[in-house]
Amino acid sequence: MELARELADFLGSVEQRLGTMLADGDAGPGVKGDTLMEAARHLCIGTGGKRARPMLVRLFGGAVNMAPEKLVDVAVAAEMIHSSSLLHDDVVDAGMYRRARPTVNARWGNIVAVMSGDLILSTALHRLAHLDPRLTQTALSVVVEMSRAAITEVEARGNLELPLERLRFIAEGKTGSLFGWCGSAAATLADKPEAAQRFDLFGRRFGVAFQIADDIRDVLGTDPGKPRYADVLSGTPSLPILLAVARDGTLKTKLKDAWAFTTVNPERTRAIGDAIEATGVVELAMERMNKELEAAVDALGPYAQQGTGAELVDWARKLSVGIAAQAQERSRAA
Repeated sequence: MELARELADFLGSVEQRLGTMLADGDAGPGVKGDTLMEAARHLCIGTGGKRARPMLVRLFGGAVNMAPEKLVDVAVAAEMIHSSSLLHDDVVDAGMYRRARPTVNARWGNIVAVMSGDLILSTALHRLAHLDPRLTQTALSVVVEMSRAAITEVEARGNLELPLERLRFIAEGKTGSLFGWCGSAAATLADKPEAAQRFDLFGRRFGVAFQIADDIRDVLGTDPGKPRYADVLSGTPSLPILLAVARDGTLKTKLKDAWAFTTVNPERTRAIGDAIEATGVVELAMERMNKELEAAVDALGPYAQQGTGAELVDWARKLSVGIAAQAQERSRAA
C-alpha cells in the first residue's frame, strides 16, 4: 500500500511537471496563445494515457535507490519523447482518433501535428541537456532508433514475406528502445553502469513483449482503443498474421487479394480475422511473448530482488497472466 501511494505521488509530480513543460511559450510578437503547445496538451494531458514510461523510470530508479524527486525530469522526458512519436505516427497513418479523442492532425492538420511533435521532442532533449548531458546523448540515439523502426514499419505494410526478425526489429526500435532508455537513464543518474546495461536489456525485451501483447489483443478484440482486426484492415503484418500465413497458405492469398484494395470492407476483415484466429496463432504468439518476458526478467540479475526491482518482475508476470486470461475468456465465448 505504501509503494502504491509513493507511485501515485510520483505520477502526480510527473503530471504537474508535464503541465509546466507544455505551457504556452513565446509564439512571437502580437500572437495570442501557442498553437503548438495547445496541440501537445491535447494529446498529452487528461487523455487517460497509461504513463507506462514514467512508471518504468520510477521502478528502475527505485531498484538502484534513486530518490523519486530526482527522476521526475527523466520520466517527463520519456513521456514527451513518446508523445512526439505518437504525433508523427498519426500523421503517417492518417489517424483520426487516439484515446477516444480526435488526433492533433484531425483537429489542427498535419503541419501542426508534425511541428508540435518536433517542439516537444526538442523541449525534452533541451531539459535533459541541463539535467545530465549523458542522458541527452543516449536519448538522441533512441530517437534515431525509433525513427528507423518507424520507416521500416511503413515499408513493411502489405509484406506477408516479412522475416520475423525484421518484425522484431520494428518492435524493439519503436517500443523497446525507449523502455530500455527509461532504465538506463535512471541507472546513469545513479552512476550504476552495470545496472544501466541490465535495465536497457530488460526494457528492450519487455518492449518487444509489450508489442506482441498488442498484436494478440488485436486478434482477440480486447484492445479498447481500436476495433478488432485493425491490423488486417490497415495491411499491417503483425506477428499473428505472419504466423498464420505460415500455417495456412490460403490465408496469404486472401490477405494479398484484400490488401490490393485501398480499403477492406468490415465483412471481409472479420472473415479473414476469424480465419487467422482459427489457425491457433494466439498460442504461438503468446509463447514468443513469454520468451521475451523471461529474458527480460533474467536480464535484471540481482536487481530483480533489490528495491522496486520486484515490481518490474511483477509487471512482466502480469502482462503474461493478463493476455492468457483474455485468451481463455475469448475461447470460452467462441
